[in-house]
Amino acid sequence: MLAAERRAHLLGLLAREGKIVAKDVAAGLGISEDSVRRDLRDLAAEGLCQRVYGGALPLSPAVADYAARQGVAPDGKQRVASVAAGLVRPGSALILDGGTTALAVARALPEDLACTVITHSPTIAAALLDHPQAELFLLGGRIFKHSAVACGAAAVEAAQNVTADLCLLGVTGVHPEAGLTTGDAEEAAMKRALAARAAETYILASSEKIGTASRFRVLPWEKVSGLITDTDTHDAVVEQLRALGVEVMAAG
Repeated sequence: MLAAERRAHLLGLLAREGKIVAKDVAAGLGISEDSVRRDLRDLAAEGLCQRVYGGALPLSPAVADYAARQGVAPDGKQRVASVAAGLVRPGSALILDGGTTALAVARALPEDLACTVITHSPTIAAALLDHPQAELFLLGGRIFKHSAVACGAAAVEAAQNVTADLCLLGVTGVHPEAGLTTGDAEEAAMKRALAARAAETYILASSEKIGTASRFRVLPWEKVSGLITDTDTHDAVVEQLRALGVEVMAAG
């Protein structure tokens, strides 16, 4: 089998099965695992998969820059945001992550809601300026322009000095095996710092993120209270997550 044919086979397998196990592919094609790994390296270099130990997973489309992501699945993000906004109780303190889904949550909060919103996103803070009863706390640090959020040591230190009832956290990849992932190491660390300061943490994930992975792990499943997604409730990945004990809140 030619290299181009192997690559096409791998991409087809990834689309059908949602993952590639290198040793199984090698056995099925009668080739060495080294050949499969080389093909996966090439595909990953082209942005066509995310390599993991023993194989590969679908790459999250949410790794594009902030402006581009605003046009990805806007309806799904709005559905997720609507459910997430319903979790915010009057008088409570909310840690709201940055990103396009979190921005949709900010816009979905009732304008007369009395609450405290803690965020490391200037975009989120600006979106809530016209909410007269929402008290805003903006955590500062180096701005990671890809997601328009503050990251780095200063931002993590600032996060350690707040406490909230609820954290609504965005990620770029949601996978039963890879867990919750994102594309930048410092952003992943910041997300962990935010989640650690809330009594409950729910993950915001529109359907294009389900079953995909990015390079850096954010949190294991046991560290979150649940997942909010517009993915079909009978989706195979959603069913796997429920089997792991994850609370999945449908936003369909």
